[in-house]
Amino acid sequence: MKLLPFYKEKLGCESENDVFEYFIKNLKPSILLWSYFVNWDKVFENTRKIEIALNNLNYLIGKDDFDKEFKFLIKQYPEVVKVVPALVVRDGGNTDKFNILVDYKNKKFVYENYDFTKVNLSDEDVEKYLMFVKKTGLKDLITSQKIKNLVDYMIGVEAGLDSNGRKNRSGHSMEDIVEFFIDDFCKSKGFKYLKEATAEKIKQEWDFDVPFDKSSRRYDYVVSNGSELFIFETNFYGGGGSKLKSTAGEYRNLFDVFGGKYKFIWITDGFGWKNLQRPLRETFDHNDYLISLDMIENGILGDILR
Repeated sequence: MKLLPFYKEKLGCESENDVFEYFIKNLKPSILLWSYFVNWDKVFENTRKIEIALNNLNYLIGKDDFDKEFKFLIKQYPEVVKVVPALVVRDGGNTDKFNILVDYKNKKFVYENYDFTKVNLSDEDVEKYLMFVKKTGLKDLITSQKIKNLVDYMIGVEAGLDSNGRKNRSGHSMEDIVEFFIDDFCKSKGFKYLKEATAEKIKQEWDFDVPFDKSSRRYDYVVSNGSELFIFETNFYGGGGSKLKSTAGEYRNLFDVFGGKYKFIWITDGFGWKNLQRPLRETFDHNDYLISLDMIENGILGDILR
């Protein structure tokens, strides 16, 4: 690590061991923001796109002869079939074509293709769609009258799908927090920064030739003070796992790739590091700058970027 006046003046650390102990002692327990929870704007917007078709499907709720009424509805409003997959498929990918394995117990694999993008429906198509809603349990859901409105049901489905994005939102929270401090500092000093910058983008904007360890590399933040380039990577680990060890090794190697030509700053935090300190310490000793949110909070960017 590179010893900075900041460590002694602001943190009271006299040695590298003191700095590392301070790092571990002051790890943040969480970066949970309000944005972590359900994005209701997205939920309602996605539901609104298919609300008319869902209301048409509501016609089936309470009908005694579901099969007959389903066929009638689809023939009258064939566009309704496009929303059927959304009611039972929770992959978040808006899948509308399926190749379903319908039998294998006779020692032969039998597949049935379903395409919910068709406009002109044949009687055979209608029968297949009816089979789909039966086999997926959608018919039972509607005829049981356990739900009163498919629009409300879809809001619940969308909210569930949105919750699957929490892991990504947690990563974005770390980036957003760090960006706040970088943006604030750059504005005060007249520096410029890029977010998710590739080597190509950096060359285009500032004419720095930045080496990279893999062609797909996007640096979380890159700051230019006019003569020097500072490259930031950020992450937060609330829990342990093998990912932490590999990340520490990755950023140790990345420091070597830059060869001292550009300043590389790794910002990481979270209680996950408490039980996996060895690989973190190895990178801490090897790299010039390995810092935490607490250090940013106390003003370390001023010592690094000036």
